[in-house]
Amino acid sequence: MLYKYRPETDKAKQKRLKQLAKDKVKGEPEKVTKRPPGIRFGIDTVTKLVEKRKVALVVIAHDVDPIEIVVWLPSLCRKFNVPYCIVNGKARLGQIVHRKNASTLALSDVNA
Repeated sequence: MLYKYRPETDKAKQKRLKQLAKDKVKGEPEKVTKRPPGIRFGIDTVTKLVEKRKVALVVIAHDVDPIEIVVWLPSLCRKFNVPYCIVNGKARLGQIVHRKNASTLALSDVNA
């Protein structure tokens, strides 16, 4: 399910920005695009989003070292009524966001 909301790769972002620049040079009206629904990652980002209640789901890796980095996150999620789950391997989470490792992910928006 999370692969559907993966962030865009660097090549895809360059292609999108080049197309936007070409459209701007042609004189077409500038497109205002909202950030596509996607995954946010990193402990600081996830914490801010949970506190603002802008998260649909929090995914936590089980093998974070030191564990104190994420041990308080489930209680924060319970406090703000945000669903969370713990999965095997921070490397698996890293594959989703095009990184080597990721300790936490947050599904910020979802399609209807």
